[in-house]
Amino acid sequence: MAERVRVREIDDDEGQRLLQIIRRGTGSVVTWRRAQMVLLSAQGMPVDKIAAVTFTSPDRVRDMIHNFNADGFNSLYPQYKGGRPRTFTLPERREIKKISKSKPAEHGLPFSTWSLVKLADFLVAEGVVDEISHEGLRILLREESVTFQRVKTWKASNDPDYAAKKARVEHLYAIADGEVLPDPGEPEVIFSIDEFGPLNLQPHPGYTRPHGVRHLFAAYDLGKDQLYGHIKKSKNRSKFLEFCRYLRSLHPAEKRIAIVCDNYSPHLTTKRCRRVADWAEANNVEIAYTPTNSSWLNRIEAQFTALRYFTLDGTDHLSHKEQGSMIRRYIIWRNKHAQDERLREVVNRANVA
Repeated sequence: MAERVRVREIDDDEGQRLLQIIRRGTGSVVTWRRAQMVLLSAQGMPVDKIAAVTFTSPDRVRDMIHNFNADGFNSLYPQYKGGRPRTFTLPERREIKKISKSKPAEHGLPFSTWSLVKLADFLVAEGVVDEISHEGLRILLREESVTFQRVKTWKASNDPDYAAKKARVEHLYAIADGEVLPDPGEPEVIFSIDEFGPLNLQPHPGYTRPHGVRHLFAAYDLGKDQLYGHIKKSKNRSKFLEFCRYLRSLHPAEKRIAIVCDNYSPHLTTKRCRRVADWAEANNVEIAYTPTNSSWLNRIEAQFTALRYFTLDGTDHLSHKEQGSMIRRYIIWRNKHAQDERLREVVNRANVA
């Protein structure tokens, strides 16, 4: 059997960067679609299913994964021909980026952070490049989405249970994708859940809308490829449990389900409040948390991107009722047309990856 095509292991910094590209939904649609393919592969989704979710062909997904494995984030951006050639080669850019994201102390330097002067001098001294101007270095780092603020506040996952949590989430995804059979007592239904928002209304000159904001509690059934959502005025532990009870009601009580979510405080069980854990234990539910600073593992993020693209971009709803109706109708439409060939044609024309 041929080895399954999958993106290389990515770290939390790369995962957060992919998630940022997808969530923003701005800039090149080509970059957005390619980042979505890579993130889904990093979450363990097989090629055929990625192709179905992104409305493209499996061959194109495989090519994208191979390109990312070889060239990293450069492969996400269209390489339009013409214009001035790049000053630095790809290996040089990779090494500059790698050094810029490291700490000076790792290279035996008595500095806590880099500056353009220190970094440029070090690159030349180490023979990475023959010469580089401060402005040229600034432009290169900007193109590689590296900032000095990011270096100083770079947050890797410090979760002591990182490996175990990540492995558990990936195992649940494998169950949902049909790659492994659940052992006795394991969940048969897997949901990814998160909140989307805040959903606000665009103010107009001359008047305001003093109606607050709304929040979309959404869940993605990985096995059925179905999206569910409830709009609430606030997001707290009580509202989270209300939505979880709704998800539980969709299946018989004897069928065990799993809910994958991040470490947002209303999702957690604490010493002062054990409502989430007590409810899960009493209702045959497993709550699986992504590791700290690794919410990019949650597969529902791509669904939020599509929701924004098809429903919210370019809109100006007059009320939350109108906005909520639009979102609910999109979810119904999306679930009915998830595999519709006409939808694939429309999306492929708009989002050529």
